[in-house]
Amino acid sequence: MLDYLRDPAEITRRSFEIIAAEADLALLPDDMAPVAARIVHACGMPDVVPDLAYSSGKPEAGRAALAAGGALICDVRMVASGVMTSRFPAGNPVHVAVEQAGAADLAARSGQTRTAAGLELLADWFGGSVVVIGNAPTALFRLLELVAAGAAKPALVLGFPVGFVGAAESKQALAANTLGLPFITLHGRRGGSAIAAAAVNALILGAAGP
Repeated sequence: MLDYLRDPAEITRRSFEIIAAEADLALLPDDMAPVAARIVHACGMPDVVPDLAYSSGKPEAGRAALAAGGALICDVRMVASGVMTSRFPAGNPVHVAVEQAGAADLAARSGQTRTAAGLELLADWFGGSVVVIGNAPTALFRLLELVAAGAAKPALVLGFPVGFVGAAESKQALAANTLGLPFITLHGRRGGSAIAAAAVNALILGAAGP
């Protein structure tokens, strides 16, 4: 038999103990520390903490939106699959942009990606929602364009697109937005569906928990 820790509760406890020791969570406001801890837990990289950017008081805004039954809008299915939707407080609707009926046709007609087109089709759901982007920079750029054009502002935008083309730029645009759009993001190329889902789970569970 190999010698390794088997107890799931102890694995979780020990994981967050290590994160607290290795990630400089003291850099963050109290309400951001649980979000940062879950992001570090998802990616295994304590050094992401200094690259987090956020508008003041926004984890609580996201929690309040979910508690009020607000929709969760995801760019791709991988993000939605990682969210602990069974813990949602109000049976919140979950929408996946890339899967929207008509997204492929709109993308072909308008020359944009299917995730961006799907997000456009979901614009009527923005008000009071939590929008989470874990894959597609184009979806984040399109969200900013739609709000600038008059779409309702989500309660919180979790912007974690990943990659080499547009990811860093879209997150910089989110952090610099003058639209009053509340956000949490991670500067640079790093991101992805696991990190994005972890950020949503932090709104539901906090830093610890199964």
